[in-house]
Amino acid sequence: MDFDFTQMEPLDRYRLLTNFVGPRPIALVTTRAENGQDNAAPMSFFNVFSHDPAIVILGIQTRADGREKDTVLNIRRTQEFTVNMVDMAISDAMLVCGIGFEPDVDEVAMAGLTSEAGTQVCSRWLPQSPCSMECRVERLIEYERRVIVLGEVVHMHVRRDCLDEAGRYVNPEVYQPIARLHADNYIASDNQFVLKSPGLAAFQDRLTNKG
Repeated sequence: MDFDFTQMEPLDRYRLLTNFVGPRPIALVTTRAENGQDNAAPMSFFNVFSHDPAIVILGIQTRADGREKDTVLNIRRTQEFTVNMVDMAISDAMLVCGIGFEPDVDEVAMAGLTSEAGTQVCSRWLPQSPCSMECRVERLIEYERRVIVLGEVVHMHVRRDCLDEAGRYVNPEVYQPIARLHADNYIASDNQFVLKSPGLAAFQDRLTNKG
């Protein structure tokens, strides 16, 4: 089957893209409201795209009525946000944060989570999260009903048990983030396996031996 995206309705494009591009990691994004309270919202249009500089990207759609979401308003005002990764332990809380409360509701409190003051940004981070990344806006790319947020990671909080003894790599037995597939379907990274590249020399030898 072929699909002409230039002629399709946005919801049909969304259905195909999110069905086939996955799993997508979930960013539980915390921002600081104008009155000082926490705001938290999950985003599955999210990933890391560079380490030098350290850049993460969020894609945030407007509300159905065209209004910008609280997360975007807070990011525009403060130029800061924090990405908290999600595992099974806080998956239910993540769903509560995505309900769509009014702006004066503290989603962090409603979800039964706690927060701590950021080290380098005004937005707070969630100690229940396995990893939290404090970010400053690098740039905003504007579309009619979506904002692409590029954020530079300036500080990272990592739960100690999520790292190996040397503190260099994740402990896969502990750090098992969940990701979104499509609709209400998610996946946990609890079935990990290793794939190692044969390397150029070994691959060339393999081709030679086949000949």
